[in-house]
Amino acid sequence: MTAPPNTTIFDTNPYEGHPSLTGLEAEVLWQYAKLAQNVKELAIETRRLSETPDEILLGRLRALEMKMGLVMSLLKVSVWAVINEQPTEGDSNAYEGDVTADNTIMR
Repeated sequence: MTAPPNTTIFDTNPYEGHPSLTGLEAEVLWQYAKLAQNVKELAIETRRLSETPDEILLGRLRALEMKMGLVMSLLKVSVWAVINEQPTEGDSNAYEGDVTADNTIMR
């Protein structure tokens, strides 16, 4: 009825052979016990991760942040260059064949 102390809940079913339980009930209780153990381990791991920062992850995120800053700067420069290459609406007529010249000085 009770498992040996050196085995985990995942190895043996502690409810197997209990006189008050059917085989299906013992299996269902075992699955619940395994689920409860998984939730406990998850809670312990999340607590550990929230209390101490993961230095490897932080280093990777810092490197990624620097790369993203570089990409953003290059994107801004590219957009600015494209905008500056386009003639403005008012200047486009002057460059496309405005042949009238100011001849007030010339006589």
